[in-house]
Amino acid sequence: IVRGIAERNAINSPIQGTAADIIKIAMNRIHFLLKDRYKTRLILQVHDELIFDVYKPELEEIIRIVKTEMENAASLQVPLVVDVGYGNNWLEAH
Repeated sequence: IVRGIAERNAINSPIQGTAADIIKIAMNRIHFLLKDRYKTRLILQVHDELIFDVYKPELEEIIRIVKTEMENAASLQVPLVVDVGYGNNWLEAH
């Protein structure tokens, strides 16, 4: 049992670390693009999700920016696919 746990951790840790690095790259790029041009702000990261306080007139453009930056944060052999949801709260966004 202990060996199985160790093997899973050895496989999973680099994957989770890489995913964390990718989302940090996306967060930095998005912050830079939004900071002086938009009222929308990135307010929270929850695992592989980014949560924004969006100024409603900017919604469509913010969706395009966030999706583009998250999908292109890293060059991989498999595509990074981003789903976008929105609503008045986190529950509605899902």
